[in-house]
Amino acid sequence: MMNTRKFLILAAISLGLVTSCSDDDDTPGEVLEEELITDITVTLTAEGADAVLLTVNDPDGADGPDAPVITTSGSFKANTVYTGSFEILNKSEEEPENVTEEIEELAAEHQFFFVAKDVAITTAYTDTECDYTTEACDAATAKPVGLAFSLTTAEAGTGTLRVALRHEPNKDAEGVAAGDITNAGGGEDIDVTFNVTVE
Repeated sequence: MMNTRKFLILAAISLGLVTSCSDDDDTPGEVLEEELITDITVTLTAEGADAVLLTVNDPDGADGPDAPVITTSGSFKANTVYTGSFEILNKSEEEPENVTEEIEELAAEHQFFFVAKDVAITTAYTDTECDYTTEACDAATAKPVGLAFSLTTAEAGTGTLRVALRHEPNKDAEGVAAGDITNAGGGEDIDVTFNVTVE
């Protein structure tokens, strides 16, 4: 099942050439803009194994009438560690927008989750919020994001891998920093399940 909800982007309101000396505290400084997600590619590579691509193509977005096309290209090799990365795009515009970069800019407000079912696959985060900021960041307390991750296979089998992106999850809740989505809360930006095979 696919559910690529419209991605919430935090953006400052542009005031153009207008300047003001008003002290009106009711004037908003930020608004939430919706960003459509039409294409997702998860690339998984490992030494000595063919790459595996998990892709979603949903030109009209989650709210459109057409069902998305969800594809798994290739099989995983048993007992192998893969490196995972994302490319997330909005191709509904004449100039495609790189939503991945926008997630990086708001890394502290986002986290991916990976849930394998009926297949011997485990995942681990290989990034933190500190990887996406130029500001001071305490690596000891930084939380994961999941744009970069590792995927480890064990014995052969078939099952599913759910990939979910939460907006403003509770990263301090029990198990969340370790990748457990149960207590994460937050809004649902992406939630898609791929059929996968380990050989």
